[in-house]
Amino acid sequence: MIKKPIIIGVAGGSASGKSSVSQAILANFSDEHIALIAHDSYYKDQTHLAFEERLKTNYDHPFAFDTDYLLTQLQALQEGKEVAIPIYDYTKHTRSKETYCQNPVDVIIVEGILVLDDKRLRDMMDIKIFVDTDDDVRIIRRIKRDMAERDRSLDSIIKQYLTAVKPMYHEFIEPTKRYADLIIPEGVSNLVGLDIINTKIDAILKEK
Repeated sequence: MIKKPIIIGVAGGSASGKSSVSQAILANFSDEHIALIAHDSYYKDQTHLAFEERLKTNYDHPFAFDTDYLLTQLQALQEGKEVAIPIYDYTKHTRSKETYCQNPVDVIIVEGILVLDDKRLRDMMDIKIFVDTDDDVRIIRRIKRDMAERDRSLDSIIKQYLTAVKPMYHEFIEPTKRYADLIIPEGVSNLVGLDIINTKIDAILKEK
């Protein structure tokens, strides 16, 4: 009988510290078979659109994601099958032709701004976490990240934040806090919160 993996959802606003929290969990359970899957990898393929049209995509809206595909791949991993996970190219604003192979593991962390938005996804999770960080901290982090890692201009980052990121956060992302088993203020700097998460995961692993 295949042992179903533990699935942990880590949600929160853009640049809230979701990835840092997820990486901290990974590091704590480095001896386990554990994997991190980003919801961002499942942004919809836009190769059929001209580059100018891709620039208009609202990446903070639920419609930007191919969550059905994510669900299909998680179900395959639960069944003990390997999957080819897509890679998103932020410079071209579409899915890359490259993928990476993910083998079945004991623990899967699913991280992204809207991973708690879809009930089907929530129902697969053993632990649901929301990383809660102030808007001003998140925009500063986003500016630094997008300029350094995604070749974005300051003006384009601010425009996107004001027209899409901030309003979508308050409309779609922040309301998913009510589904979280645990809310972690300030992300990875909250050592008590991380300790609670790691203790719970350890307990579930021992039960299984």
